[in-house]
Amino acid sequence: MPAELLGRITVFCFAASYAVAFAVELFRTFQARPALRWLALAFTGAGIVAHTAFVTVNKLPLQTSFGSLIFLAWILAVFCFYGAVHHRRLAWELFVLPLVLGLVLLAQLFPMGAPSGQSSGGWQIFDFEDMQFWAVLHGILMLLAFVGISVGFVASVMFLVQTHRLKTKQLPGQGLKLWSLERLEAMNRRSIMLAFPLLTSGLLIAAWQMFGMPDGGLGLENWKVLSTVALWIVFAVLLYLRYSVRAGGKQVALLTIAAFGLMLVALIAVHPFTPGGAP
Repeated sequence: MPAELLGRITVFCFAASYAVAFAVELFRTFQARPALRWLALAFTGAGIVAHTAFVTVNKLPLQTSFGSLIFLAWILAVFCFYGAVHHRRLAWELFVLPLVLGLVLLAQLFPMGAPSGQSSGGWQIFDFEDMQFWAVLHGILMLLAFVGISVGFVASVMFLVQTHRLKTKQLPGQGLKLWSLERLEAMNRRSIMLAFPLLTSGLLIAAWQMFGMPDGGLGLENWKVLSTVALWIVFAVLLYLRYSVRAGGKQVALLTIAAFGLMLVALIAVHPFTPGGAP
């Protein structure tokens, strides 16, 4: 694809593709036809291609709300496509695509770090210019932790939906096809176990960076700092409930959803290491 065409790709291009794919998947719940599945996959794939081109040719700093949200949506879109291909009998895209679209919408509502104009079309994936190694590592660790949290959120929503279906004694084979409660719990557990060490490492690096700031402050009045610390506490509680108290799956699912909400606050809040975001 010519460089000038890559530079013309906008958020609307891949957001529209994801929206159409979700609409097709929604319609497929009423009309289970193989052609609709392939159509949904085609639009999801087209969205990923446009999304990949957008993050490749635009400078999207991970420490900004727009950059982190767009990158997170990109990774989850790939995860969605893989899951839809690998687990073709499950209603996968119905749960993941709304999450992807929601993140893209949030990026538009909080456009700090968004490209100011049409890109030149050069390869600029990850904006690491003038950034130190530890700042880059912090951004990558936090992004990967947020991926784990998002996957746990999807598993938790599926778990609650499946729990409701079992309570209402819905007949097998009717409605959405989802994994068993045991498998969804395992998916949530693996996500938590992946996200917690990444989140902890990212927080330790951020604390070390803040101690080295000129004023020596920790930036505790910054919403991103507060929400991220609260997120870590919630995850510590999740691990305690999971392995010490052996809490029920519903409690863990609800707490995971709360953790996802805190994650969104952390993503849209001003970063203390960006211009205008210093504590």
